[in-house]
Amino acid sequence: MFGLSELAILLIVVIAVLAAKKLPELTRSAGKSARILKAEARAMKDEERSPAQDRDAPRVVRGETVRREDAGGTGGGGGGGPAPGDRDLPRG
Repeated sequence: MFGLSELAILLIVVIAVLAAKKLPELTRSAGKSARILKAEARAMKDEERSPAQDRDAPRVVRGETVRREDAGGTGGGGGGGPAPGDRDLPRG
């Protein structure tokens, strides 16, 4: 009936027909991934080439400080629920 090579060719044709709509999207995402990988590799090489004193220097990360207010002022914070400012923080 059919040999292995005929079945393989038939399978490739069926996959190509069914995946024709997704093929441009897949190649685009593969290109983006390759660019990201190349940029990360370049950044790692640049980091290796930089002097040791630059790598040991502390980095300053600017952000926002979030303060928690104690509900009862006891310092233990052992109440039942979150503090008033905690509603925006992720729970974990």
